[in-house]
Amino acid sequence: MEFSNQYWDELYSSDKTGWDMGSVSIPLKEYFDQLTNNEIKILVPGAGKAWEVEYLYLAGFKNVYVLDYSIVAINEFKLRCPWFPDSHILNEDFFVHQGKYDLIVEQTFFSSLHPVQRSRYAQNIYDKLVAEGKLVGLLFNHEFDFSGPPWGGSRMEYIQLFNNYFKIEIMEIAHNSIKPRLGRELFMLLKKVNPSETKE
Repeated sequence: MEFSNQYWDELYSSDKTGWDMGSVSIPLKEYFDQLTNNEIKILVPGAGKAWEVEYLYLAGFKNVYVLDYSIVAINEFKLRCPWFPDSHILNEDFFVHQGKYDLIVEQTFFSSLHPVQRSRYAQNIYDKLVAEGKLVGLLFNHEFDFSGPPWGGSRMEYIQLFNNYFKIEIMEIAHNSIKPRLGRELFMLLKKVNPSETKE
């Protein structure tokens, strides 16, 4: 099951965006704040209104890129951040996009994909990272009582999914989530390695 860009455009146009917190995620903000190299190339796929992109750029990470399928979401970001370079705004399908990055940021994009697409997601993240590049982000640590999106999952499921592509440096309950998600999301930090090096 895949959802068209029109599907996401309609959700943004009608303001049916309950996943949008209206600010940078606190666990991700704290991770960004301890990064020491602001020259790294960063991609935020499925970024929506791109609060993480805005935070990173204003924090001095000028080599950050926003990617989203929805032109409505992209336009909302551009209205809010007119100073952000157009060349770093990508209105594309993540699975078609070509590029190499030092860091990819996951914030609710994974949960918007049907579970049958998850192995494809992991492979694409792997392919888009440079050697020893990293994936950092948040994943829901529970199942929803409705048919998604969003779709949830469990720590063990995610470990099994990513273990073929990455060294799992962190996959633990986030201690500083917003109140509605407290105890219900995992903070992950994964490093791209050769397949023979992967392990839990």
